[in-house]
Amino acid sequence: MQNIENNIQNLLEELEHIQKASAHKDPVTLIAVTKTVGIDKLNEAIKSGINDVGENKVQEIINKYPLAEKKVNWHLIGSLQTNKVKYIIDKNLLIHSLDRIELAAEINKRAKLKQITADCLIQINISREESKHGVLIEDAVEFIKTVAFNYKNIKILGLMGMASFEENPENTRPYFRKLKDLYETVKLLKIDNVDMEYLSMGMSNDYKVAVQEGSNMVRIGTAIFGERNYD
Repeated sequence: MQNIENNIQNLLEELEHIQKASAHKDPVTLIAVTKTVGIDKLNEAIKSGINDVGENKVQEIINKYPLAEKKVNWHLIGSLQTNKVKYIIDKNLLIHSLDRIELAAEINKRAKLKQITADCLIQINISREESKHGVLIEDAVEFIKTVAFNYKNIKILGLMGMASFEENPENTRPYFRKLKDLYETVKLLKIDNVDMEYLSMGMSNDYKVAVQEGSNMVRIGTAIFGERNYD
């Protein structure tokens, strides 16, 4: 049986230790990924120190948002369909998966109607896998410039990426290093409406390597809640 509180405290301590030992000095935000996790376990995690909650699906955010123990920061980390944007645009939300112009147009339209600015990360397909969403690294700067120039109700706050799953997490290092390099490149360009604040990379199997390579936002599910059945 999983002890959620112990898992979270161990992770927070470990992340702090890895970050302090690395060359990258940004504090690391722990996002608890609650895919398929019930509201009781979600609230247990919140009581145990979690302030950031990640969901892959819009419907799960809609269901859990009003039932959370306290106000937390919500993160949409899965692929976002344009017809679902209207349901979550006014939540306390960071969208990690902005990866195409039609999605940017819809997010911008819905944010403008609500008179808000939508905080987004650009999802980058660092592993170049056809099964993964995201902008290719070589297209990323032009994509970011296009979104920043044309959609003023979107604020780009950083990048998100997923490495290939590797039995040996060390093999993910080149992917994370490439994304960190892109992050620094975009930061130096000083594009209006773009603030490279967050680099979201690293999951339960590879977060240690990701933080060593400069991640300041990790998305952890299994290491907090244990293995889950996604069927």
